[in-house]
Amino acid sequence: MLKFKKNLFELLPFIAAALVFLMANLAVNNPHSVEKYYSARFYPYYAKIISSVSRFVPFSIWDMFWILSVLAIIAGIIAVAFRKLKLKIFLLRVAQTAAILYVVFYVSWGFNYFRPDLSERIGLTVTKTDEQQFRVALDTVIARLNRNYTNIDITDYKAIDTEVEKSYAANTDNIDIKYPNGHRKPKKMIFSASMSKSGISGYFGPFFNEIHINGKTLPIDYPSLLAHEKAHQFGIASEADANLMAFVVCATSENKKLRYSGYLKLTLYFLGDARYLPDYKEYIGKIDNRVMDDIRFRQKYYSGLRNEKMEKAHEVVYDAYLKKNNIATGIENYNQVVELAISYLQNF
Repeated sequence: MLKFKKNLFELLPFIAAALVFLMANLAVNNPHSVEKYYSARFYPYYAKIISSVSRFVPFSIWDMFWILSVLAIIAGIIAVAFRKLKLKIFLLRVAQTAAILYVVFYVSWGFNYFRPDLSERIGLTVTKTDEQQFRVALDTVIARLNRNYTNIDITDYKAIDTEVEKSYAANTDNIDIKYPNGHRKPKKMIFSASMSKSGISGYFGPFFNEIHINGKTLPIDYPSLLAHEKAHQFGIASEADANLMAFVVCATSENKKLRYSGYLKLTLYFLGDARYLPDYKEYIGKIDNRVMDDIRFRQKYYSGLRNEKMEKAHEVVYDAYLKKNNIATGIENYNQVVELAISYLQNF
């Protein structure tokens, strides 16, 4: 009997992982049930509890968790090498830990990947845009970008965080969020330099409901990046949806620094699609010289931080991760904000 109980206990992580796997496969075909029972009810409650604790820790708990995990694996390998630990026990513990992390990821946040798209939830009609519509939207975005040009400094960060929260609160109904949904204290990545080499500017850590910002991020990107990562904390899984939400939050803010950062980020996505137009250089010419100085400095700055091989490796891994989690377009999902933004500007 004792042996049976011990074996059952050893198998529990795998049983739980199998159940979550089955639930995830059911969730793919039942987005409205996910929205009703998980995203709108369970997740906000969970986020409130976890973030209420993690916000008091000044550093990233998730980054520290990975440091300790790597050290534990190294210690395990050494123990196996010196025959202080059986290899099968070591491998079992690693597999059990992976199964537990899989379960916690989906329970703590991951099921948000299966909820309906943001456009559907806010009643945004997204249609295939033609070239004329794209050009009109690009002209509009550039004009607003020029009009909102301003300087942003590191000393503005605390006030920017307050303004982002204020705008989220004001847009609660417009973007269909459960405000306040816990706490969103931004934390600096412990490994900012190495993350910069991979092109990672920020991420949301679902395990401890933490917002992470790369310490190497330029001030002009900070407001839109912060708004983007906070969108994930609100249960927005799609990168395109998070980009749209960040744009709405920044563009509708009373704060000019948020508006400038929001329109700058959106303009860069537009320009990425506009580079195939025969008169692309004419659109570049419409951008205020001061803004172009920011864009050129930004490009040079981040290029100097990145490592091409590391960035490519991250893109491949993240692309596979997104596709595995119901984002069919993978890493291209980021750029789909252009189509969403055009529809948003037309509808609202």
